Amino acid sequence: MADSRASRRQFLGLSGLALTAGLAGCNPSPPTADDGEASDTSPYTRVYRDTIDSVLLIRTGEGSGTGWVYDDDHVVTNAHVVGEATGVDLRTGDGSWLDGEVVGTDANSDLAVVETGSLPEAATPLALAEEPATVGQEVVAIGNPFDLNGSVTTGIVSGTDRSIPAPTGYRIPDAIQTDAAANPGNSGGPLVALDGRVVAVVNSGGGDNIAFGVSAALARRVLPELVETGSFDHSFLGVSLTSVTPSVAEANDLDQPRGLLVVSVLSDGPAAGTLRPSDDEAVVDGESIPVGGDVMLSIDGTTTDTAEALGSHLALETDPGDTVSLTVLRDGSERRVEVELGTRPERPS
Repeated sequence: MADSRASRRQFLGLSGLALTAGLAGCNPSPPTADDGEASDTSPYTRVYRDTIDSVLLIRTGEGSGTGWVYDDDHVVTNAHVVGEATGVDLRTGDGSWLDGEVVGTDANSDLAVVETGSLPEAATPLALAEEPATVGQEVVAIGNPFDLNGSVTTGIVSGTDRSIPAPTGYRIPDAIQTDAAANPGNSGGPLVALDGRVVAVVNSGGGDNIAFGVSAALARRVLPELVETGSFDHSFLGVSLTSVTPSVAEANDLDQPRGLLVVSVLSDGPAAGTLRPSDDEAVVDGESIPVGGDVMLSIDGTTTDTAEALGSHLALETDPGDTVSLTVLRDGSERRVEVELGTRPERPS
């Protein structure tokens, strides 16, 4: 999201770009077939042509970002782009302005839906990818960095199943990492595969060749609920965990480093009375290590050697009220316990 005028001035001052078109809000016309053979053969040009009319600039009183057409009446963006706004301004690729109403937000996944009933005919919905993104897959990010509307950057999927910060203080699981450049203003825009399908909703960027997006799989779960009800409830286990590293395994007399050690259990949470938390500490090579407590090995048969694996399973495969089967290591023996999942509170305890 373009958060301040100062950051824009710094960017524009350093870039040496001709500013007339940018300041006027003009959107450069996409290349035509007459622009030469490269335009006809470049897969990036084809993706740009196929999707640019469906990518919009979103402006609130606090700043601006990007959105993309989800269906005939709704545009998707980030929750942090719309913030507390109930209405936003939308600018289409041809420079027209539309009114939009924020009808659903989920800060835990950083997704939001804006309703507008007057989209141009050319602004057709973009489809979410049905297959998981793969490392090395070529992608295109389209958005409005620093209000430079209709900008495109290219790259690959650099990583999958990442865990990134949510505006609430929780983590967003199953996130996609890319080296396609994303800067303030790209937030909420589509990260698109070469077939034109959205593999992620750009969430953050600005680092050296590193940006992140909310995966298509998570978006597919959340967005219909935001359209229908305006909110989305996330499953909640109510525990604090740490990976069983070699140091944690040594301190807990485990034969090998695997699983997630239960460090604490929320007293009134879903797992209270079922999972055992750590009750002591030991020092290994100068590091304080939690000792005691269950080691979670799997959930519903899915191995939980990382917090990312657990988070992705909860987010993509479960709903509040579901009962999950956990395999834990307790007192040297494996056993199964069941927990009925709750609904995630607004903020971490």
